[in-house]
Amino acid sequence: MSSSMSKLVLGLSCSITLGIVSYVHIKQKADRDKMHEGVIKDIERQQRRKIENLYMLERQNDLTKQLKKEMESS
Repeated sequence: MSSSMSKLVLGLSCSITLGIVSYVHIKQKADRDKMHEGVIKDIERQQRRKIENLYMLERQNDLTKQLKKEMESS
């Protein structure tokens, strides 16, 4: 009886350990994937910001040219 009880406890312990190890690996993979998504979002945000900055620079150049024309004609 003691032998079957010890086998049961050992089996249960191994099952729980396997479950915990599996959970940790799955959680780590999910965290890595989430972090990678954050990096991709950062890159996209930087690209959007670069496009916006280029647009603003172009707009400022146009306004500067317009102002120079107005100053010359005055």
